[in-house]
Amino acid sequence: MATDSDTTISEETTTTVTTEPIASDSDTTIEEEEVIIGDTSPVLDKSRESINTNVNNTTISSNKQLDLDRSILSIKQCIALSEAEIKQLCQLVSDVLMEEANVQPILSPVTICGDIHGQFFDILELLRIGGQVEEGQRYIFMGDFVDRGYHSVETLSLLFLLKARYTSSITLLRGNHESRQVTRVYGFYEEILTKYGNANVWRYCTDVFDLLPIGALVNGTIFCVHGGLSPDIATLDHLSMIDRKQEIPHAGAFADLMWSDPEDILTWGVSPRGAGWLFGKKVARQFNQLNGLQLICRAHQLVQDGYKYHFDKKNVITVWSAPNYVYRCGNVASILSFDENLNRDIKIFKDTEQSRQVVQNMKRPVPYFL
Repeated sequence: MATDSDTTISEETTTTVTTEPIASDSDTTIEEEEVIIGDTSPVLDKSRESINTNVNNTTISSNKQLDLDRSILSIKQCIALSEAEIKQLCQLVSDVLMEEANVQPILSPVTICGDIHGQFFDILELLRIGGQVEEGQRYIFMGDFVDRGYHSVETLSLLFLLKARYTSSITLLRGNHESRQVTRVYGFYEEILTKYGNANVWRYCTDVFDLLPIGALVNGTIFCVHGGLSPDIATLDHLSMIDRKQEIPHAGAFADLMWSDPEDILTWGVSPRGAGWLFGKKVARQFNQLNGLQLICRAHQLVQDGYKYHFDKKNVITVWSAPNYVYRCGNVASILSFDENLNRDIKIFKDTEQSRQVVQNMKRPVPYFL
């Protein structure tokens, strides 16, 4: 596991304006995930202190018809949508995503976020420090919304509700965990069975995963993708030829974009994950030059300090948005904001007390964390 960060963070959120790399090399992942090959068959007015944090006592709405505004308020109290509401929500989101490109063009200002992994109370904190979507703040989430955390259902429901209600204000990209195969192993599937008693919600959500864009392009110069680059992809135009409306393959360009990682090498290396590649500084430099890019923003890897610039050109950045990952890594998280002129503002935040209470309220171990 990565060592604790040298950065000292106060109890309040620390905001840093920077284009410099972090001083630490603590970019170790908690574990290397592998490709899994197998069968893939009313508004409440509560204080933050009263929000339910006990995953074993999940509160589920009894509503049959979806009301987006009411449901957004309700989900922020950690009240899960009913199965009927999720079915309707997934249809709404699917209709929106069908119209989006493989690489969705976005105009700044916008805030870019990394992995969330079902840490619901920490995404509420992210929205608090980054600005609420309801108030006009715009976001790109670079995938891995589910698995590992205890509230993947609520986390994904919140993001889908915001997407359905504020279509142009939030862009949801696909990560390697937005997959039937991976969610069967790392927790989302089990969580749904526990909370709903059947796999219907999992099927609705994974069908939506197939429609998520692969990447986003901010002002034509900032490329956002979950994992990294592929030796089969030289230009962004090549991405438009990928058929994204499918389960993530085990190999090939689509898989590489979901699974690859930057590494301190020159060109390409074999990834220890068993999928994707390690890509080096020459690969990143050539890709950026050929496509007129300033920066590649990606997620996918835990970094103890919340973010990390890669290579001497600082032309790739990892953004990690799940603080104290899996409730035990001790890392801070970050979000990266661009203003109208693409000036960068990296905000650092810690896990919340409510997120820590989740672990205390657990009544049984969760094997997929190990």
